[in-house]
Amino acid sequence: MNRFIIIILALGIIMPWSSIGHATATSEAELALSNQSNPTREEKVKYPTLKNAGKPEEAGFSSQKLRQVDQLIEQEINNGFPGAALVVIKDGKIVKNTAYGYAKKYEGHDLLKHPQKMKVNTVFDLASNTKMYSVNYALQHLVSEGKIDLNETIQHYFPSFKDHPSDKIKGKDHLRIIDLLHHTAGFPSSVHYHNPVRAGELYSQDRSTTLEMILKTPLQNEPGTTVIYSDIDYMLLGFIIEKVTGLPLDQYVETHIYKPLGLKSTMFNPLNKGFKEKDFAATELLGNTRDGVISFPNIRTYTLQGEVHDEKSFYSMGGVSGHAGLFSTTGDLAVLLQVMLNDGGYGKVKLFDKETIDLFVKPSEMNPTYGLGWRINANDSMKWMFSEYANNNVIGHTGWTGTITVIDRENNLAIALLTNKKHSPVIDPKVDSNKFYGDTFDISQYGSIVTAVYEAMIK
Repeated sequence: MNRFIIIILALGIIMPWSSIGHATATSEAELALSNQSNPTREEKVKYPTLKNAGKPEEAGFSSQKLRQVDQLIEQEINNGFPGAALVVIKDGKIVKNTAYGYAKKYEGHDLLKHPQKMKVNTVFDLASNTKMYSVNYALQHLVSEGKIDLNETIQHYFPSFKDHPSDKIKGKDHLRIIDLLHHTAGFPSSVHYHNPVRAGELYSQDRSTTLEMILKTPLQNEPGTTVIYSDIDYMLLGFIIEKVTGLPLDQYVETHIYKPLGLKSTMFNPLNKGFKEKDFAATELLGNTRDGVISFPNIRTYTLQGEVHDEKSFYSMGGVSGHAGLFSTTGDLAVLLQVMLNDGGYGKVKLFDKETIDLFVKPSEMNPTYGLGWRINANDSMKWMFSEYANNNVIGHTGWTGTITVIDRENNLAIALLTNKKHSPVIDPKVDSNKFYGDTFDISQYGSIVTAVYEAMIK
């Protein structure tokens, strides 16, 4: 009889747990508390997890003013802007998670008769926000674990990274990881490795060869003398992470960062991992041709949807690079944002510690709007992105495809605005092939929406 009772009690514990599945508003740690085999044992959730706010007022927001945020974005959609998704979190609550407009409204230059509507689970090409949510999160994790020293030289990991007699500017021998993070290493902003006409002897459309070409790339400035925001810095940082961990960058972050957090839609090369084109916000209309004025070997000419737009990432890095290639949703980003607001963890998962975050968001002496990769609202030059209401310690980043994240640790507030502004014609390809119609809208400057969110907070 006693054995029978024990079996029934065991089943009463195991069966409900097996049917729970993925936790959304409640953390897995909280679920474990109510389903542990020893109910008398006290176990605390280490980090707060997100819950939906019943009403915005519960998190200090005005419902009426948040509707004004909706009206601002909807007006942009009515005026021709393609689409957007916005998530706002405060005090551990999801205050807003809303989709607007269309994930895809063009096929080539033709307007679709039935455009694909944007949804809250639409997946976006994060572009340079990849730098933060892949490389920075990975480095913050590895630094917290003592596996990476930011003052270690690049040459320590790649002995062939060194000055050559023909280099006009020397300094590679002593460049460190921290120099790459500060964007003071001296690299040019970009090298078009994928384009033989632009890259010359550095041309590569093979990932392993691209590493060799990056290591050979000459410096443009003397290290430590100027800040130049450079994709090359983060391409190289991604390779350093691979060297340290022994895993490809995508495998490392997806296994050690995203999966433990329960994220389902944050990954590189998602079309190879079970997703379909219809799951994504589309980007450029005619591949990477800028409406037909650019050409190089293997260039895509179709409307991009679910493939990373960035040319270096797609052609030269196989879609996996430290500077671009990550895809995500507002829901997944909310969790990643909360990790930063929580000083490094979520539920039972600890990724890094507060001391490491403080190190990464400390303003650079050379340019206080830069931390270690993170952009900082240190002066008026950043108002276009962070708004006039953000304090000087607010951090974030933007992405070329139309993405921005804002993290206000002092107010326990974070915002992610994802758009597909490049899903629009180029205004005049022969004059400026990088200027799209989607770039001309107020929403594309980000600050107007971030301002409206701050204004919606109840004083």
